[in-house]
Amino acid sequence: MENNVNLETKIQYLKGVGPAREKLLNQLGIYNVRDLIEYYPRVYEDRTQLIRIAEFTEGENVLFKAKIVGKIAIQRIRKGMTIARTYAVDETGRCKITWFNQNYITNYFNDKDEYLFYGKIEKFGNEFGVTNPITYKMSELEKIKGVYPIYPLTKGINQKYLFNLISSALVYNLGIKETLGKDFLKKYGLCSKEYAIKKIHTPKDFNEVAVARQRIIFDELLELTLALQIMKSSNKKEIKERTYNDVSIDEFLNLLPFKLTSAQQRVVNEIIEDMKSTRAMNRLVQGDVGSGKTMVAAIAAYIAVKNGYQAAIMAPTTILANQHYLGLKKYMDALGIKTEIITSNTTKKNKDIIARMLEFGQIDVVFGTHSLLEDNIQFKNLALVVTDEQHRFGVNQRIKLSSKSTCVETLVMTATPIPRSLALLLYGDLDLSIIDELPPGRKPVLTYAVGPSYEDRIRTFIAKQIDEGRQVYVVCPLVEESEQMENLNSVEKVYNDYLSSELGKYRVAYLHGKMKPKEKDKVMQRFSEGEYDILVSTTVIEVGVDVPNATCMIVEDSDRFGLAQLHQLRGRVGRGAYDSYCILKTKSKGKVAIERLKIMESSNDGFEIANEDLKLRGPGDFFGIRQSGLPEFKLADLLKDINVLKIATNVAKQILDDDPFLESEENKALKEEILSKYEMQLNNIGI
Repeated sequence: MENNVNLETKIQYLKGVGPAREKLLNQLGIYNVRDLIEYYPRVYEDRTQLIRIAEFTEGENVLFKAKIVGKIAIQRIRKGMTIARTYAVDETGRCKITWFNQNYITNYFNDKDEYLFYGKIEKFGNEFGVTNPITYKMSELEKIKGVYPIYPLTKGINQKYLFNLISSALVYNLGIKETLGKDFLKKYGLCSKEYAIKKIHTPKDFNEVAVARQRIIFDELLELTLALQIMKSSNKKEIKERTYNDVSIDEFLNLLPFKLTSAQQRVVNEIIEDMKSTRAMNRLVQGDVGSGKTMVAAIAAYIAVKNGYQAAIMAPTTILANQHYLGLKKYMDALGIKTEIITSNTTKKNKDIIARMLEFGQIDVVFGTHSLLEDNIQFKNLALVVTDEQHRFGVNQRIKLSSKSTCVETLVMTATPIPRSLALLLYGDLDLSIIDELPPGRKPVLTYAVGPSYEDRIRTFIAKQIDEGRQVYVVCPLVEESEQMENLNSVEKVYNDYLSSELGKYRVAYLHGKMKPKEKDKVMQRFSEGEYDILVSTTVIEVGVDVPNATCMIVEDSDRFGLAQLHQLRGRVGRGAYDSYCILKTKSKGKVAIERLKIMESSNDGFEIANEDLKLRGPGDFFGIRQSGLPEFKLADLLKDINVLKIATNVAKQILDDDPFLESEENKALKEEILSKYEMQLNNIGI
């Protein structure tokens, strides 16, 4: 089989891949040779130079050779965790070496021989040190010197094995097809696809890495924008049979205890125009936390029902679906609109009853979670699908719900504050509406970025808030302690710290993504009903139920979050009549980290925050989203590569102006590549 290796060859047929390793590679998403060679390194280590201990600089990753001196001491610090410590020396100095949970290391070294160590230099008092260095024998020096790719791994697969497997596959003539013409490559300064694939894995220097990455990133973004633009143009061509009569929304508006803001009214008008047009609506409604997106969606549902159709409103969590259902049911009931809800908490018996009622048109508006996607949930005349917090759902899920009827109007809502220019690119298959105005009277959340010295004052403030009858969120970046990120606070650590401190007299609960959905819903429900005073959580509360009594948000290690995500988290407080506070704790002294947190102190405007963060070029996932359900990029980053994205968008437009559905021979390979990644979306429109 190895003589006929190509991109579609199953991974099990490569030398060195037995049944056990095949399963482990499958866990990494590697099923065939194409998956293997497109499993790109995320970072590279510079192992071109051997550094002496006297030349160490804190924070740098270095390769050095040294001898181990003295006995390696093993200390058990708690159940399931040990620390091994010793010293390594060369002719210029000594370095402290620490390993977590690697007891085998005591038998690895011979005190007469030199070894190679690779790791990040830390400072412990006046001593340099390295934690969990990668260790090699001197005989391996020539193999490991150079620019070394580092891959995401799973237990049982190490870097050396994966690198060797990829390198062996690249020796074959795999039939990698070029998707872009020579003139095009020259115009945009791009290398060939085959060169990029080979050099991304086996570069001689960082210049080759840069050239390879440039081509692969361009391809990923061009393919995305082509797929989105084809979908959007197809939506515009699809003529719907369903018609909408003019419906006065005054009957609905008169029930509300407030008036719509001018921004809400503008977006409602855009939705009405879409519904009355001859093509199905595909609109993204982007609005800051608390801007009133849900009410806009409710008005759209009202219009659909008054025209004799059904609507479905899907939320990412049971608790949020319940909130929408209970919040809108009273208005729907008053208007004679029949509503129901389907979530994972709905019993099979009730689910079957609701499914039959939907099929016979006895329910007008159904609320729910992913449960609405189940095959047995069918509709008599579904005309409107509303998806709340789009970044929690995939495009495929949106399509699946919409495919339960024909020419469905699609309304997507998100509170993720993405700058308009980027949103237009990111949601290329959707028209964009922005609710850029908050209801009058909403109080800004007072925000403070503070260092570790404020810990006692923060705890005193928490106690004061609770004594006044309020509730507090505490958000941590980790679920449990990790030796790789030992300086970061976890839910487990903070929860136990609070219980054993003066805050232990209050009712403290915890919440994180590893809990079962019903467990999470129960904790959140009890917090919303005032049964807990403090909720220690991960970012799972980012999209959650309204708790007007919660007035204080503490974010541990806040510099580890993107600003848009911090703004989302901050939106959990400030929902009631009381003054509300967000305290951003950080141990960082870095200039960019401090600047970013200062933006949070000075602004409560999500769009302004997103634009400022874009200027500072923060971490790649600063939006708190991951490509909004589109196939995840292997290398491209929508923030860091925004300039490439803009070029790719213009190029895609030029290509489609000449060849709207990529039917020419010239674009055949490009079309095949796009279909392999966006097959469901494009097949759905007949491409």
